[in-house]
Amino acid sequence: MENWQNYISVDPEICHGQACITGTRIMVSVVLDNLAAGFSVNDILKSYPSLTRESVQAAIGYAAELSRERAVALPA
Repeated sequence: MENWQNYISVDPEICHGQACITGTRIMVSVVLDNLAAGFSVNDILKSYPSLTRESVQAAIGYAAELSRERAVALPA
């Protein structure tokens, strides 16, 4: 996903500065943990109704960027 930055934000005042889905307090790590545990995107969307399919894809895109082992600048 090219525009994952539109869906992910980091704010020191929200969730201790952990990357979250913008406009929520749902951490990217929670989305990724659910995917890693075998939950489908539809399962995650049912559990977290404030998420969208695009925001889940953005979490995956963010993780892909991090896996390249370089610093990723996030909008504040």
